[in-house]
Amino acid sequence: MLKYHTIVVTPFQQNCSIVWCDATLDAAVIDPGGELPRILAKVKELGVRLKAIWLTHAHIDHAGAAGELAQTHALPIIGPHPQDQFLIDSLPAQSMAYGFPLAQSFTPSRWLDDGDAVQIGNETLNVYHTPGHTPGHVIFHSSAASLAFVGDVLFAGSIGRTDFPRGDHQQLIDSIITKLWPLGGATRFVPGHGPESTFARERASNPFVGGT
Repeated sequence: MLKYHTIVVTPFQQNCSIVWCDATLDAAVIDPGGELPRILAKVKELGVRLKAIWLTHAHIDHAGAAGELAQTHALPIIGPHPQDQFLIDSLPAQSMAYGFPLAQSFTPSRWLDDGDAVQIGNETLNVYHTPGHTPGHVIFHSSAASLAFVGDVLFAGSIGRTDFPRGDHQQLIDSIITKLWPLGGATRFVPGHGPESTFARERASNPFVGGT
């Protein structure tokens, strides 16, 4: 069974999730934006073995600590989609612009695209390319757990910003309608910021995409 624990990190209050297979205790960390000591302390407390870093996109609050974590713990960085390479290259500049500790740029061990899958232990999550907030944004979905990690595509009561470089509002709306909604209303999701919700709740009441 897929398990997860979410830690709020960075001054931007970003949801960093540790996901693991309860049969093998192999784990991945999704979007380690910063505060690595806290993340690693939680990994130790949970008693899981960190095997990979999964990224939804390459904004500083989601990817700022990925390079350091990969280097210090010999972990592969998986994702996002290659269209976010320009943001990965700009991570040092992003960190200085927003007052974060100096971030490392990197090349992911594996890029992700629509229709791919990632695995941790016995658990498989499907990957969907969901551009709009960034051009290379992806989400991770476990059909077995009816659970999705959606980064900054959708929030409880809101949607991702599209005023950053290469953001596209219509593309974001299309990603939500064509990629998220078909996963089913009962699907619970962990957004990049703020509380969890379900696709049914957001489809019914979110002022930006409600009724779509």
